[in-house]
Amino acid sequence: MQNDWPGLDRFDRMILAVLASDGRLSIADLARRIGLSKSPTQARLRRLEAEGVIQGYRALIDPIRLGLDHVAFVEVRLSDTREAALAAFNAAVARIGEIEQAHMIAGNFDYLLKIRTRSMNEYRAVLAEKVSTLPNVASTSTYVAMQAVKENGPLDVVT
Repeated sequence: MQNDWPGLDRFDRMILAVLASDGRLSIADLARRIGLSKSPTQARLRRLEAEGVIQGYRALIDPIRLGLDHVAFVEVRLSDTREAALAAFNAAVARIGEIEQAHMIAGNFDYLLKIRTRSMNEYRAVLAEKVSTLPNVASTSTYVAMQAVKENGPLDVVT
């Protein structure tokens, strides 16, 4: 089996795959599922955490059940892309709760934001009062998602 993940062997990749689908497993259950005893499994898990491969554990919350079913992707073009301007934009984006993801893009625009709200009216308010007032925003373009086909899919770390 080819290892496309440097520094990870088959057992490390199995640990990641199992935890990606069920992060609440006990060490004993995890060890049983990957075919190792508890001590080496726990040592591997601690190493993966210490190296930052595993960044943490969290509950996956269904935003639809919370009424947050309006998703918009927003292209943002900045008027200034020097480092200080980018840092100011990044810091301001981090403070807006409705922005679920923000990515700097190499292309015809500078950032792609994923914004989740309850409705189009709520989104319009977020765009007008929060996104458009971010530092150095020159223009935005919005794309409304009709359906999520795949979200939060686990990495294929086993193959």
